[in-house]
Amino acid sequence: MIAALDALPHGTRQITIPYKPRDAFKAFHERQERWAVLVCHRRAGKTVGAVNDLIRSVFTCTLPRPRAWYLAPTYGQAKRASWDYAKHYSSAIPGVRFNETELRVDYPGGGRLQLLGAEAAEQLRGIYADAVVLDEFAYMASSVWTQVMRPALSDRQGRATFISSVNGRNEFWKLYSDAQDDPEWYSMDLKADASGILPEKELAALRKQMSDEDYRQEYLNDWDVATKGSYYGALIAQAEIEGRVCGVPYDGALPVHTSWDLGISDKTAVWCIQEVGRELHLIDYVEDTGKPLSHYAAALKNKGYAWGTHYLPHDGAARELGTGRSRQEVLANLGFTCRIAPRLDVEDGINAVRTLFSRLWVDRTRAREGLDHLRLYRATYDEKRKILSQRPLHDEHSHAADALRTFAIAHRSSTARSARRDRREMAWIV
Repeated sequence: MIAALDALPHGTRQITIPYKPRDAFKAFHERQERWAVLVCHRRAGKTVGAVNDLIRSVFTCTLPRPRAWYLAPTYGQAKRASWDYAKHYSSAIPGVRFNETELRVDYPGGGRLQLLGAEAAEQLRGIYADAVVLDEFAYMASSVWTQVMRPALSDRQGRATFISSVNGRNEFWKLYSDAQDDPEWYSMDLKADASGILPEKELAALRKQMSDEDYRQEYLNDWDVATKGSYYGALIAQAEIEGRVCGVPYDGALPVHTSWDLGISDKTAVWCIQEVGRELHLIDYVEDTGKPLSHYAAALKNKGYAWGTHYLPHDGAARELGTGRSRQEVLANLGFTCRIAPRLDVEDGINAVRTLFSRLWVDRTRAREGLDHLRLYRATYDEKRKILSQRPLHDEHSHAADALRTFAIAHRSSTARSARRDRREMAWIV
């Protein structure tokens, strides 16, 4: 790969980086689009290609002191996956300096490439960037992009590349899906059975030695393989097979109930649900971060639904020290009739959701965001011991799951009360 460099010693104006792109990545290096998303099987060479693309970006940038950033989910992953590549391919550049402590490459002329971990993304606020790679983006919080790296690119009109193997239909899936219809995006889906990178004999051995799900996820980029430890992934896949994830219309003759997970510094999530006979229709979903309850009340009222009961988790009745009022009271003042769901441990609540799943119909458009969160709601995985714990992982996906759990608990309680009432009435009739 060749890159121009105006500030090299001895008047040199061109260098050759010791990198020969694989055929599958040539179009990526030649792209004109500002944004790129690469879905690649394991060992395809996506990290090598992305690191070299960053190196070239430094030397083709016309602005002073170019900055290229490579982000992995953690600092340790960044070091293990890319630092050797960054040093190897930069070593051909005269005058280059390596900072091992900061995983930083300083080039002559003021350019720089640095490796970072997304777990400390908040510390990166205020940096500027000309080129960014977010590696294994399927395993990062989306806020790393939206709140930190995207603003860093704005004033210098920098470019970004997202690379990853798949991890269910999460933010990376949405990014790739949206890119298909956007001319400003370059996209690639590189599967092992089509790339020609790994020999067929090796692929056959992998299929034999791995589970079918692991092979499809890691080498065939199968978005629909349930995430490891997913509570609802298989149930959602079954609902899709049965056609219960589809266009689900709002029935104006029936009330719409809501079910909430209440956040303060993190997300508040709200499901909109209609009971149609025995079916439960998830017709809409609302979420946001750091907004007052009045924001969610206004967003729901603007939908024009005929409202029924608004179910809150058990802590909705707790009075806040600052105001002396509960969030149930705040919503009541905003015109919402709320009911507090009984307190139940998380495991029982998850089982309550599972019990309801065969009755769920989900609108694939209005409730898509919530459904994608449910796919990725999973148990905490202990990497050292290689086991799943009993405790759910608390991340950006758990709020939608907690909101649906609120409804499942309240619905089960309501059904139990109705059954007891029916038994009393039958006994009186007898």
